[in-house]
Amino acid sequence: MRMRNKKMNYSGFTLLEMLVVLLIISVLILLFVPNLSKHKDGVDQKGNEAIIKIIETQTELYVMEKNQTPTVEQLVKEQYISQEQYEKYQASKK
Repeated sequence: MRMRNKKMNYSGFTLLEMLVVLLIISVLILLFVPNLSKHKDGVDQKGNEAIIKIIETQTELYVMEKNQTPTVEQLVKEQYISQEQYEKYQASKK
């Protein structure tokens, strides 16, 4: 009988505490997501600049070796650049 009259103590978080934690997490997500997308754009731009520099360098090498100016397709055909580099170059021009 004595146990029935005793109030049970449950430890845990209240609903209000959980809502506060969710609010804090939501605010942090709202702050960081835009920064991540800006960072991705910067990385993409630097990657495109690097591909263009590779194409320019390989074109100069081709001119030095063959004494004529190639097209980008010729650079791919003669394996001065890879197909993947060519595709990224085409995408960066758009």
